[in-house]
Amino acid sequence: MEDVKKKLQDEIARLDYEMRNELPKEILRARELGDLSENAEYHAAKERQGFVNARLGQLKKRLGELSMIDMSRIPRDRAGLGSTVVVLDLQKDEEMTYHLCTSEEADVTKGMISTSSPIGRGLLNKKVGDEVKIPIPGGVRDMEVLRLKTMHDDVEL
Repeated sequence: MEDVKKKLQDEIARLDYEMRNELPKEILRARELGDLSENAEYHAAKERQGFVNARLGQLKKRLGELSMIDMSRIPRDRAGLGSTVVVLDLQKDEEMTYHLCTSEEADVTKGMISTSSPIGRGLLNKKVGDEVKIPIPGGVRDMEVLRLKTMHDDVEL
């Protein structure tokens, strides 16, 4: 979780520097070129300024949300953020391992599944032995939770 916060803080710092230092210089340079109504550099710089401002707002909001996560409220006996869940796909008779993470960490190729994804939402609060129905395009995937390791298990080892 701390690495996600650090990544967000780094992007905030980079964009904040751009917003406070680089963009004002670009806008000033563009203004010096004259007529603003047909000044592509000015319009591009102003558009970038709007984008950077919006992105800063999103990042600060997300960082605030992550800071509010109470780790003590993450379940110890059920799947939650930070859990590694081994499931059996009942249709394919195949074991799959998922690590439930934040959307910033998600990487399906590595089994890192966001808790806000369909699979992640379906696995939340499930225990070993629970059967899960995951909606997928074209139907439903049936899975059974075989093994579970929570983030608390990682800390206690």
